[in-house]
Amino acid sequence: MGIKLFDSELKVMDVLWNEGDTTAKYISDVMKQQIGWNMNTTYTIIKRCIAKGAIERREPNFICHALIPKEQVQEQETTELINKVFDGSADKLFANLLGRKNLSTDQIEKLKKIVDNLE
Repeated sequence: MGIKLFDSELKVMDVLWNEGDTTAKYISDVMKQQIGWNMNTTYTIIKRCIAKGAIERREPNFICHALIPKEQVQEQETTELINKVFDGSADKLFANLLGRKNLSTDQIEKLKKIVDNLE
């Protein structure tokens, strides 16, 4: 299993995944705007991500660099969801998603293509 990130840590990682390498100060500014976190809160979460091996700190200026790609985290989280809530069955998850939402024709076509590519 890879690195387990909590929601607050994922918010910080999202800034890096969207923006690329950036300063801790910039991430702090974004978090203040988006969720009202103060600088200490953001820096604490950045340091937790560094300790977990999700972010690398580079100098000068406390540049943050994501060490794990978003796709890896999405895959981990999806696997965990399937195992925890859908008895390890991806088709149950898929059926649940399809059964709940009013999908557009476009979305249905995209899903058909994904399924076709799996076969």
